[in-house]
This record gives sequence, structure tokens and C-alpha cells, in this order.
Amino acid sequence: QGRTVSCINPVQSGVYNLFGEGVYVGIIDSGIDYSHPDFRNEDGTTRIAALWDQTIAGNPPQGYDIGTLYTREQINEALAMPMPQRMEIVPSSDSSGHGTHVAGIAAGNGRASAGRYRGVAYMSQIVVVKLGSSVGDSFPRTTQLMEAIDFSIRYALGVGKPIAINISFGNNYGSHTGDSLLENYIDDAANLWKTSIIIGTGNEGATGNHVGGILQMGRTEAIGLAISDFEFSINMQIWKNYFDHFDIAIIAPDGTRVGPIPRILGTQQFRLGQTELFIYYGDPTPYNPQQEIYIEFIPVDTYINSGIWTIELVPNEIVIGNYDIWLPAGGLKNEGTRFPLASEFTTLTIPSTAERAISVGAYDGRNDSYAPFSGRGFTRDNRFKPDIVAPGVNIMSCSPGGGYTIRSGTSMATPFVSGSAALLMEWGIVRNNDPYLYGEKLKVYLIDGARPLRIENVYPNPTLGFGALCLRDSLPQ
Repeated sequence: QGRTVSCINPVQSGVYNLFGEGVYVGIIDSGIDYSHPDFRNEDGTTRIAALWDQTIAGNPPQGYDIGTLYTREQINEALAMPMPQRMEIVPSSDSSGHGTHVAGIAAGNGRASAGRYRGVAYMSQIVVVKLGSSVGDSFPRTTQLMEAIDFSIRYALGVGKPIAINISFGNNYGSHTGDSLLENYIDDAANLWKTSIIIGTGNEGATGNHVGGILQMGRTEAIGLAISDFEFSINMQIWKNYFDHFDIAIIAPDGTRVGPIPRILGTQQFRLGQTELFIYYGDPTPYNPQQEIYIEFIPVDTYINSGIWTIELVPNEIVIGNYDIWLPAGGLKNEGTRFPLASEFTTLTIPSTAERAISVGAYDGRNDSYAPFSGRGFTRDNRFKPDIVAPGVNIMSCSPGGGYTIRSGTSMATPFVSGSAALLMEWGIVRNNDPYLYGEKLKVYLIDGARPLRIENVYPNPTLGFGALCLRDSLPQ
């Protein structure tokens, strides 16, 4: 159904017959079940050209210093062995199943379902990077993701084949202007080789993790923050223009307050009830002119004070005045901890805010309706994101163990676009119809073919971008 509403089936028959041959699909995620039939050829050999598991120390790719690289030959050797001997040769696995599901949508060939649940670019070769272990309870290090992108592009360059890289991953940490170190890196990497980088906008749309506004002189802004019972800790980032000056006051649920806290670069520490407050005023950087104010709530004993906290912003000198505040993404807090008057807009996760990424939101392809969870635009600096949306509700795809399961999220929408990018690259680059069909050119072809949904009248818009993926209409006539 997802293939049908995305106009993919018509380009896999008749005039075009596009299946992804000669193009790599890169999957940077939680790993892959390499033994799943959908990632194997008819003779049982693997469709995975390379698998770099950053979590297994031992034999990293040349030029890198973490993880272990498993080659096509090693994977085939493992596949020829029964379990558990197979895992002694290639011990990489996908415990969450996320990467396996994503890879199945982008490039699974449907062998385990007689073709019913085949993915988009089902004859592409696959390059997989399993991202490294997180630090504490956080996300993998930014550098691990940057190395994964670097490896994927270099691998494709080394064999002279184009690559569509799928990143169904993101968090809230940053200004959402596309100016972080990671986003700048992605913009640079997207200009290397014949590459398209496709990134999901995250599932923050309805989580209550974002609030924003515009400050005016003489008016204090009061922002409520509900903190649920049994919250161990929470942090927030306030992002503002460096040249806008305001003080901050924080009021605990029992009415005690601290502040206005003056703007002093560095860390300040306060205590309200059973909660320690750390407030850090950051500097702009050479690549990001925005200023961050980071506030962390830490319990004195076990939990921080629950109830409604209030953060007051007291203007001193305002030039433009726009501000945004984000709580952590990705289920790192209790569900009841949120902004009661949250905004569902500017909820794109980073790095989907990178300028040269193809940023993908989700919609419900069964009835062309909204997917409430889908991260929405625009960016904090008012660039049009997402670029496009694809089906992301109740998508059936591969699961570890050889079967299939249903998942929802922008993680599921993104590989529809990544697989479609591979088909466009096959038509353009491999078949020499357009040897420059990658990067920004490929992005605008997808935008040109995007179909409007009746739930929005104006395009682009913050929820659906330029519209829903329609691959048939993205191919030049």
C-alpha cells in the first residue's frame, strides 16, 4: 500500500523497470539481521556489500578506529553456517529491530513473503553501519554518525557507484537552524561523490517538547513546564539570538523562585526545594551565531519536584526577540513531563534540519491523513522543511528472525524516499539518462513530483512540506 500511494509500482514495470540495480542504499541505524531472507539473493548469498558494526571492537575499516567491518565474503561465510556457529563468524545483530525494519522498506526484496512485502529498491546492494553504543542513556555520539556517513560515501566512491543514505535518527539538541557541527558536516558530505542523504524529521510533533514565542520590551513571558511524578532529571535548551538580551526567573511548583538570573557566560547553580538548578549561558560558535541557554533540573535526593514550574523571560534589550525552547526527544523523560501550551511546529529533529538533506515527514497513506507524531517545520530560521512526506503509519516490514512486523514513525517514511532516490539514481546515473541526478537536483525532482494532499491547501507547509512522495511524477517525462 505504501508503494502504491507513493507511485512507485508504475516505475517498476513498462517503460522504466527500475529496481535499484547499480546503486547502493546506505542504512545508518541500529544494525540489521543479515540472515533475513529479504537481504539475500535467490542463491542465499547476501545483498549486503559491507556491514560496519561500531559496537564490536576489533577490526575497524581502514582509516577509522572503532568497531569491526564485515565484508560480503565474511557474511556469506557466516550464512553458509548453521546457528550458533554463524554468529561466531559475524556476531553483529539488531536487538531493537529498527534498522532491519528500515532496511526492509528501502531495499528488502520480499523473499520471505513471496514478494508481498518487498521494499522499494529491492535489487540494490546495501551498505550498513550499526551506530556505536550510546554514552550513558543518551544517543550515539555525533562523531559516530559523522563517521558512518563518511564511511558510506567513501565505500560507494571506492567502487564507483552512487549511494542513497538513509538516516532514520535524530534528537532535539541544537538550535534547529541547520547550523550545528553535524548539520554543517552533512551539508559538506552531501556535496561529495554521487550522494543523496535522506533524513527523517522525527516523532516530536505531538510530544509537547517544544514551545516558542517573540519577546517584547516591557512584557515578561511566562512559560509553564509540567514535571510528572518520579522524574529523575530533566533538561531544556533555550535558543535565542545572541543580540537579544533577557534575564530568567524560575518558579518552583510551591511558589518559591530564583531570579531574575543575569546573563553571565558559564554555569550558575541554584537550589529550589528538592531540586538543584544548573543554568549555562553558551557562546555563539564560528559556525552557529545562535546562543543557547541550557537549564538542567537535578534531584537533591531521588526525584525533582513535580508539578507546574514556571520559566519567566524578562526582556532587557530586544532586537528581534524570537526564542524557542526544547525538551529532550526520544523518550528520555516521563510522558507527563511536557509544556502544557506546547507548539507542534518547529519540532523537526536534528539533523533533519540540515540544508542539503532530503528531510522526510510522515503521513497516513491509507487515507491521506496527518500522522500526528510527525516532526513539523519550519526550521527556526524559517527554511522550508520537511521537503516531502511519505507513508509512515502501520508499515509492514522486516523484523529480526526472518519475519515481518508493523511499525509507525518517520523512521518508516524515510526509507520510502531513500529507496525512491536509488531508483532515480538508477534511471539517471546507471542508465546514463542524467549522470548528475543526485544531491540537490534529485531533491527538487522529488519535490516537483510530490502530490498535494487535500488536508492542506497551501504548499509548502510545515506539516507536509511540498507534498507526498509520488515517484512516477518525479521522473522527467
